[in-house]
Amino acid sequence: MFIALHKPFGFLSQFTPEPGSKWRTLADFKIPSGVYPLGRLDADSEGLLLLSDETKLNAKLLNPTHGHRREYWIQIEGLPTDQALAEMATGVTIRGHRTLPCTATRLDPGPNLLPRDPPIRIRKTVPDSWISLVLKEGKNRQVRRMTAAVGLPTLRLHRAAIGNLSLASLELPPGTWRELSDEERALAIPKR
Repeated sequence: MFIALHKPFGFLSQFTPEPGSKWRTLADFKIPSGVYPLGRLDADSEGLLLLSDETKLNAKLLNPTHGHRREYWIQIEGLPTDQALAEMATGVTIRGHRTLPCTATRLDPGPNLLPRDPPIRIRKTVPDSWISLVLKEGKNRQVRRMTAAVGLPTLRLHRAAIGNLSLASLELPPGTWRELSDEERALAIPKR
């Protein structure tokens, strides 16, 4: 079984709640039993999350040696300079780890996403903007740490694609899921 979920803000990428946590879990979506998330999105992130009952897929999708791409759209506080984008693209050091090279671009206009609930914070004196990062690794909170390292705090984080499978092509509203076709599966999984 291979499932795509449009994970909304406020949900952990797991089925079991953490004691004392304010976040909800994937159990709320009534996903068939026996599947587990391939990777994760933090509770304060949203977007495409894949789930499967195939245990070997985790390493295939997440090990950086496979070079499997994941695209994120990030609403940031501030305006990205060419230098900031170049720094993220060549790699920044976060927690003693140098990130792998990636693609970092401006999104202008920003993506057409539904408003987040709760909404992001807005500061009248500081503009916000959108960028895209296409990564081939996924350390814990890496995207947020990368934007912070170049002075552009993340306000909203949306995973737009895994491999060549885009969330937009699936037309899944936030909080919905469906099993993927063989063609969609081929877009998400590398052919190695």
